Amino acid sequence: MDAAAPTRIDPFESLNAEQRLAVGHGLGEQGDDLRPLLIIAGAGSGKTNTLAYRVANLILHQADPQRILLLTFSRRAAMEMERRVGTVLNRVLGLNTGRPLPSLPWSGTFHSIGARLLRDYAARIGLDDSFTIHDRGDAEDLMGLVRHDIGLSSTRNRFPQKGTCLSIYSRVVNSQQRLSEVLQQVFPWCAHWEAELKKLFGAYVEIKQAQNVLDYDDLLLFWSEMMMDPGLGAEVGARFDHVLVDEYQDTNRLQAAIVLGLKPEGKGVTVVGDDAQSIYSFRGATVRNILDFPHQFSQSARLVTLERNYRSTQPILDVSNAVIAQASERHAKQLWTDKASNIRPELIMVPDEAEQARWVATRILEQRQAGLALKSQAVLFRTSSHSAALELELTRRQIPFVKFGGLKFLEAAHIKDVLAVLRFAQNPRGRMAGFRVVQLIPGIGPAHATRLLDAMDVAADPTGALENFQMPAAAAADWQAFVQVYRALRQPQQNWPADMDLAKRWYAPHLERLHEDAAVRRADVENLERIASTYASRERFLSELTLDPPQATSDRSGAPHRDEDYVILSTIHSAKGQEWASVYLLNVVDGCIPSDLSTGSQDEIEEERRLLYVAMTRAREHLQLLVPHRFYVTQQSALGDRHLYASRTRFIPDGLAAQFQTLVWPVAQAQDAGAANGGSATIQVRERARQAWR
Repeated sequence: MDAAAPTRIDPFESLNAEQRLAVGHGLGEQGDDLRPLLIIAGAGSGKTNTLAYRVANLILHQADPQRILLLTFSRRAAMEMERRVGTVLNRVLGLNTGRPLPSLPWSGTFHSIGARLLRDYAARIGLDDSFTIHDRGDAEDLMGLVRHDIGLSSTRNRFPQKGTCLSIYSRVVNSQQRLSEVLQQVFPWCAHWEAELKKLFGAYVEIKQAQNVLDYDDLLLFWSEMMMDPGLGAEVGARFDHVLVDEYQDTNRLQAAIVLGLKPEGKGVTVVGDDAQSIYSFRGATVRNILDFPHQFSQSARLVTLERNYRSTQPILDVSNAVIAQASERHAKQLWTDKASNIRPELIMVPDEAEQARWVATRILEQRQAGLALKSQAVLFRTSSHSAALELELTRRQIPFVKFGGLKFLEAAHIKDVLAVLRFAQNPRGRMAGFRVVQLIPGIGPAHATRLLDAMDVAADPTGALENFQMPAAAAADWQAFVQVYRALRQPQQNWPADMDLAKRWYAPHLERLHEDAAVRRADVENLERIASTYASRERFLSELTLDPPQATSDRSGAPHRDEDYVILSTIHSAKGQEWASVYLLNVVDGCIPSDLSTGSQDEIEEERRLLYVAMTRAREHLQLLVPHRFYVTQQSALGDRHLYASRTRFIPDGLAAQFQTLVWPVAQAQDAGAANGGSATIQVRERARQAWR
């Protein structure tokens, strides 16, 4: 008797019907549908899992992992995607037998993939393949130098600062709009400087090219320009059979143009996103990319909508659906879940921000007492300053908290120093790195550093010019030590990461001399060395680290947390992609949500509506919206600071407000009864006595 045939494993048994449609589009039972695919993934609908399963399914159907391009918005997201794909393949193919899992060598951010392609095609597009990449700080500094050199730092009327200038430049590049349009729409206070800004940006581009450096915007701009050339664009596009883009609602026009240039007919293109969560227009992102995607290619895209939510309870989804349903234009969806609950979202009416802070702190402690860890509770707000009163209240009550933000790893002075050594060795014409490194040497100031870099700029052999340059006698010994290190770093036979170790050892005495907390900073440099050892080359290390920096270590203020548990404070923008059991949203009033600075156009108002939607859909079980009647506004004008009286946000009209449980705090009835007999002060004193021990 024949043995029973082994049961065939269904790799997609955990997916719901809509997820299976997206994962199987154009494959297997769904046939050879070559249309591009748009997956509208509602909040909490398993977007990342669906995309990972689609990549795995492509590989199961014989797609070459080397020819899959996966574009995400952070390197960590790409690594997580690769891990999930590997998990699926491992389970389905039984690859736990020791065989290596297929890797996805072309998964990463738009900027990191762009950097790799530009280096591959450098000779074809007029670039030197030894180019280095400026991070935001270096780009600002270079913009500042150009601004000074062409006389714009000494204008009679105050000219925009270097950071503002770079923001304007970046917005023009990424939005593909004219300078005049960007100034009028986003930077109206700078509009009268249009001619000067145009001159500045032209000079900025010239000096970048002379120094063989690119900034973040160049990585997208040059990649897009490559794709516009019929021959080269077709060649690059032919390297990939499948192009998948995560978080498509956060792309800008330049990124959308790249996707279109890679696959003009749309064959093999999959994009995933949610137009209702498009909240990054201040970075140049446009919701139009995902709204218009179905008709951007030569054949219309297939649309699959994921509406089942695995995060929130149905009452939370009901009010969230109602908020976004008011949007003027959207891909329609109605989120639902099987997580029933009798707990309704709450609207908390409070007199002012001080009482708002007290209520939130009190409720946090109550929920903790009921078994909800502090880490599973988050307080969200429109802008960072909105949490000031709450931070004081939490500190007073000794409730530990962590606020999203802080210095980035690459912003630390000692890390920038070490990286500048490596960048200067990689690209001798990179003036920003050279200017920083040379002045680390005692006895060498800006004048001698400038003369050295000028000599290197005009020399056919920049390294030779550096070796023969005469520095002041007081710096001679330290200078010669640097020359020896620089010569070694410029040798092509130098093995990576041995040159990282060489740079670290040269920098060590300067670290001790420059910083009182050298021991703490030394740990950062050692961490940088460990990171370096995971990269194949110096060029790859410098590119990837600039494009996707790790978070800060020693440069975060304060001692390590003594508490294992703490409340999360976060802006709504920083909270995107996160979730918590309980969410408190501060200042849900007109003037804050929507911000009074973001009501100049219908597009701005619609993005503010989406911002509220994103905040509400972070909650799993408890959602509390705080509505202070009176709040404080700090203004940079002759009007000074002031208090405003505000009403509930326009995004929650009376009909929708009825779906919430409305609470008034302090309790209005108790206040009224006390006022009648003069007992209100007694009630407040007793309440404060109780609060002192909570």
